[in-house]
Order: sequence, then C-alpha cells, then structure tokens
Amino acid sequence: MTGKFFKFQTEIVNGNCPTCGEHTMLVGITRQVFRCMTCGSDLEQHINGKISYIPHLTKNTLQSEVDNYFGNYGEEE
Repeated sequence: MTGKFFKFQTEIVNGNCPTCGEHTMLVGITRQVFRCMTCGSDLEQHINGKISYIPHLTKNTLQSEVDNYFGNYGEEE
C-alpha cells in the first residue's frame, strides 16, 4: 500500500448509551452511526427535536441481543 493515503474524519461526542446505560464517549463511524466506547455497541443517531441514540440493528444482529435490549415484550410468564 505504498503511495496511497486515507483520510479519516471522525466525530467524538459524549452521550448516554441505551445498551449499557453509561454516560460515555461515542465515536462516529459514519454520519449517522456511532460506536459506544464502553460496550462497543453500534448506535444510530436520530435528530427529532433532540439528539437521541438507539441501537443500530442489521441483518447480522443476533436475535438474543435484540430481545435483551427490548425485553421480553409479548411473552407471558
């Protein structure tokens, strides 16, 4: 890789991670996706009157992670 340069421009913000519940640094991977420095989860940034971060779900996200975050809604005990 001689002669090739990459330019990285990242954004680092402070925020509350909804996955681990900690006030932590969030590093921008893209303009909308941030990564929590405490637990490593990817969060999607939404701006609707206020900036909020929600877990970024992809087709590769484990179902157990989704159930763990959202709880066991709809299941009877």
